[in-house]
Amino acid sequence: MTRERKDTGQKGEELAARYLQSKGYRILCRNYRCRFGEIDLVAEDKDAVVIVEVRTRRAPCMVRPEETITWIKATRLIRLAEHYLASTSQDDRPWRVDVVAVEVDSEDMPLRIEQYLDAVAEVVRRQ
Repeated sequence: MTRERKDTGQKGEELAARYLQSKGYRILCRNYRCRFGEIDLVAEDKDAVVIVEVRTRRAPCMVRPEETITWIKATRLIRLAEHYLASTSQDDRPWRVDVVAVEVDSEDMPLRIEQYLDAVAEVVRRQ
């Protein structure tokens, strides 16, 4: 991954975290890593733990960020969620995996931020 792409991704994660906080979410963890991969953000929405996959693209883009979640990525996110919940003794709590799509301009200023609730479950159901 190029440095520019990594910087854009980090900017998108920061924008997504601020967006979620403005909606009343509490950010519990950023960039949780384990043997299955990485979770961009872990948040709390009322009583639910929310695993957040942030997809950032620089506009104009041929494919919208939310359209880049494949079945393989969705199943990996579910595995990551289960690992996070078990490792933090929260596996009895309700949870879901959301996607936050971020589009930025050439200066990494936000053009669009959109949250898709329980989006990964929808990708898995389609398969």
